[in-house]
Amino acid sequence: MNRAKTAIWLLALTLVGGCGYNTIQTLDEKVNQAQGQIQTQLQRRADLIPNLVATVKGITKQEDTVFISIANARSKLAGAVQSGDVQGMANADAQLTAGLGRLLAISENYPQLRSSENFKQLQDQLEGTENRVAVARTDYNSAVNDLNAYIRRFPYNITAKVFGIGKPRPYFQATAEAQQGTPQVKF
Repeated sequence: MNRAKTAIWLLALTLVGGCGYNTIQTLDEKVNQAQGQIQTQLQRRADLIPNLVATVKGITKQEDTVFISIANARSKLAGAVQSGDVQGMANADAQLTAGLGRLLAISENYPQLRSSENFKQLQDQLEGTENRVAVARTDYNSAVNDLNAYIRRFPYNITAKVFGIGKPRPYFQATAEAQQGTPQVKF
């Protein structure tokens, strides 16, 4: 009789827990879609940077160290985007942001660069992309929050564990360098 009661309880828990399967799958896909948006926007940003660098490089010949650091950071960002590693994307993004800050600071020393229409357009596109990246990060973290909160609730936590989705997804977090404030540009 005890085995029968145990079997009935297990069956009941499985049925109750299974009722959230579709919702878990929907929330998981929202996280994947939001992560894809971050990857898309970071890739767009990485694609704009060579044009910006080329425009600046044409006028400023002696600033090679900044160009090299941006190229390295861009390469790391592209690798992180391809791998889908959220923390790797955050780290590479922070490095690239620091390099871009130095690049834009260089432009202040060259009035003919600031007056260049190409430079202005690229700068505007980059600014728009920065806003898109920020929105994509917010959307991703919101989707992760929804999924993580849902799979921690009973009885959905049982369903999540049964189907291998019980592990919380990571948030897109700022790196330690980014949390310390505005980067200082030094020449």
